[in-house]
Amino acid sequence: MVPEPDVRDVLDELMRLRARVPLLTGALAASTDGLIVAQDTPGIEAEGVAALTAAALGVAVRMTDATGRGGFRELLIRGGSGYIATYAAGSSAVLTLLAEDRINVGRLHLEGRRSGARIGEVVDATLERAERPAPPQPPARPGALPRRPAPDTT
Repeated sequence: MVPEPDVRDVLDELMRLRARVPLLTGALAASTDGLIVAQDTPGIEAEGVAALTAAALGVAVRMTDATGRGGFRELLIRGGSGYIATYAAGSSAVLTLLAEDRINVGRLHLEGRRSGARIGEVVDATLERAERPAPPQPPARPGALPRRPAPDTT
């Protein structure tokens, strides 16, 4: 889905995010259908979290549609010992963050939204490049030989 240089950009963003918000215990970027783009989730099975994120996203999108609240932006789940927050990341990806219970939720949202926007820019630009048709090549003249570079006369 995302070429290696762009995956590295997304992973760098996840690592910067975890450095800015010390109470984050994990971060992953995934496609909306549950495929991992990049992850920094020590001790967590990232593939399972990405798949569950896609399922939760499906429900959240249906709820926002059914209630007339507009397009999906974010989802916050609070468990007994922490938070799971998912943010839209462009048109085809999401950012899921795992945080300790002591986190400042306002800071979590602020940083999550910013990183989601950055990751969305990278992923959307990658998909846009992939969907762009290749520039047309001029037709070869029948019987023409390939051009050879001019000899170096220096």
